Amino acid sequence: MVQNIVLTKNLTKKFGKQTSVSGLEMSIEKGQIYGFLGPNGAGKTTTIRMLLGLIKPTEGDIQLFGQDIRKNRLQILQRIGSLVESPSYYGNLTGRENLEVIRRVRDLPEARITEVLEIVRLTKVADRLAKEYSLGMKQRLGIAAALMSKPDLLVLDEPTNGLDPAGIHEIRELIKELPDRYGMTVLVSSHLLSEIDQMATQVGIIMNGKLIFQDDIEALRKKQKPLLKIGANNIHEAQSIIQNRGLHAKLQEGNLWIAETSPEFVSEINGMLVKSGVSVYRLEEVKRSLEDIFLELTGTEGSL
Repeated sequence: MVQNIVLTKNLTKKFGKQTSVSGLEMSIEKGQIYGFLGPNGAGKTTTIRMLLGLIKPTEGDIQLFGQDIRKNRLQILQRIGSLVESPSYYGNLTGRENLEVIRRVRDLPEARITEVLEIVRLTKVADRLAKEYSLGMKQRLGIAAALMSKPDLLVLDEPTNGLDPAGIHEIRELIKELPDRYGMTVLVSSHLLSEIDQMATQVGIIMNGKLIFQDDIEALRKKQKPLLKIGANNIHEAQSIIQNRGLHAKLQEGNLWIAETSPEFVSEINGMLVKSGVSVYRLEEVKRSLEDIFLELTGTEGSL
């Protein structure tokens, strides 16, 4: 039986007249890496703050581990680790000493510090001052702090923000290991579709506070069906000929686009246009990226 670690119903947050999150119905299954995707300002951090009990919803319900957060807040939060926005740390303490502070506050065994340092691969620099760490090391220290209590749910808000490609790779590989090796469920937010594509098993896309897509990552990839790109000397005539045959051809940037690429179909289209006196100079199969799908779903263009 599938167990939902996170379940929200009509989750809504308003700040005055502005609605930041609207009617969110989020569902995260146990053992999944849930990629929470959306442009900056879409409502990701507000949603995460509500899930962590940092701000109260205006409307709606939140269930974590099958319990209502309003009734069992402290019990629930003991099972969650989180890194929201930038990590907090004491710069004049070493990485190990930063974790020792958390260990004492939460009354955890001393061995846990060694364990989390190994998980985030900071063992070799554990005794260096945190202020001397690179940005990637600081992010990993923040994740180590979130892992100290052996959480069942780990919530990471934009964990690769500001990192160079090597740092992004490190954090991504670390996150991918957590469900299988440690039985954790991970919620990771990002505005970078390429990052979510490489580590998530489930994905939710939020736009203007509304969840516009939620499914496993494979369902998103299935939307990547390739298109046929046609270039011709008289593109408008070519479009009329194709549409007169009952086919849909979209004209965009001087080319026609058709959602069919089988060899038989391409050959038929080419023959039909040539016989009608249209000179065809391009027949190209174009694979759609997940970025294209995201832009289609959100109705946005350009950089996120």
